[in-house]
Amino acid sequence: MNPPSIESSTREERIAFLRERFRCLADCDLCGNCILLHHRDAEDVYADYVEGLRSFAEILMELRHG
Repeated sequence: MNPPSIESSTREERIAFLRERFRCLADCDLCGNCILLHHRDAEDVYADYVEGLRSFAEILMELRHG
């Protein structure tokens, strides 16, 4: 599932994407989302994406190299 682009989506659509993409699978060894997000809420980590300020990819790269 690709993230909605900032230009063609609403704030609500971007939040819905994050909630689906980072939903808890209750299997931390398999999932890895918590580690990627540094045990923070996805909507907090991707707040700039939700608000249309930065792309999903830009924030993801920062997390991976952070």
